[in-house]
Amino acid sequence: MSGRLSELAAEFGMVERALGDPAALADPQAYTRLTRRHRELLPLVTLLRERDALEADLKGAQELLSDPDMRELAQSEITQATARLEQIDAELEVLLLPTDPDDVKNVILELRAGAGGAESGLFVMDLLRLYTRYAEDKGLRVNVLDASESDLGGASKVVAEISGEFAFRAFKWERGVHRVQRVPATESQGRIHTSTVTVAVLPEAEHGEVQLDLSEVRIDVFRSQGAGGQGVNTTDSAVRAVYRAGTPDEIMVVCQDGRSQIKNREKALVVLASRLAERERATREASEARDRAAQVGTGERSEKIRTYNYPQNRVTDHRLEGDSKNHPLDSVMGGALAPVVAALARDERERQLLAASAEEARDGAA
Repeated sequence: MSGRLSELAAEFGMVERALGDPAALADPQAYTRLTRRHRELLPLVTLLRERDALEADLKGAQELLSDPDMRELAQSEITQATARLEQIDAELEVLLLPTDPDDVKNVILELRAGAGGAESGLFVMDLLRLYTRYAEDKGLRVNVLDASESDLGGASKVVAEISGEFAFRAFKWERGVHRVQRVPATESQGRIHTSTVTVAVLPEAEHGEVQLDLSEVRIDVFRSQGAGGQGVNTTDSAVRAVYRAGTPDEIMVVCQDGRSQIKNREKALVVLASRLAERERATREASEARDRAAQVGTGERSEKIRTYNYPQNRVTDHRLEGDSKNHPLDSVMGGALAPVVAALARDERERQLLAASAEEARDGAA
């Protein structure tokens, strides 16, 4: 572990020097990458510096043990420093675990009504409100790109962009099938219905990440169908981008969130590239049959990841166990999703640590 820590500390020094170079400011993309990497390494380097200081204090305290007048104070300092050093080593071990390179990216969030008819569409909008409140608490921005709304106040589909630092890390646990159990407003006999909503969370493709051949993309423009004011609804500002139309590979993206046709076109192509990147990633993982033991769930759409039980005021995340799997529904629906996300992240770290320990044991036996 010490060798890897030394490498990362050296990298942090290089990043700091690069950020102080005026040439870095001339390249916005490079500067963004440097500042992002600086933020990623800072917690680790802060712990390393604290550990170095504690080890120096520990050495000094051990030298004082021979002084009868200072022995009791020195022993107390040794006990405290030793306990903190153990904590730091544990924290560093977690920070050295493999991280998801997509964590820093923006998110394309897609909500689609599943089983349950109109009630499912209503829960699409409930989830959108939940995610919007959660994003705002995290300092993230939500921009709805497309929505197929119903007369009852629901929606069969909503596509939104969530932007900000580590947006994907905040939302990646949400992909899967969400199940809601409650009495619909239209139910006259008070019976509980079960409905589902599919949530897809795509890391937004960055410039140059996906080679999108525009000759394979058909661009259509049309008048926006959603709410947005007179300027939106009376101009052909909405954009539909269709990749390989009429083939099994077809992907359709609609963006109608603003007045500008140019901006809607740019955003539609970003969403399209993100979907292509996700498709390529899924194909690659399936062909390689990678070991997914260290991951929480698979993120596949067929997987029911969470149940929202309104009569019992309980949200149950099926990927968790014990006390951490259940949370108060009214709190979660109000945007307090962070405790659920923290439990999932903690569970993933524990799985990764177990996998790393098992691998070390195998290497030692060999």
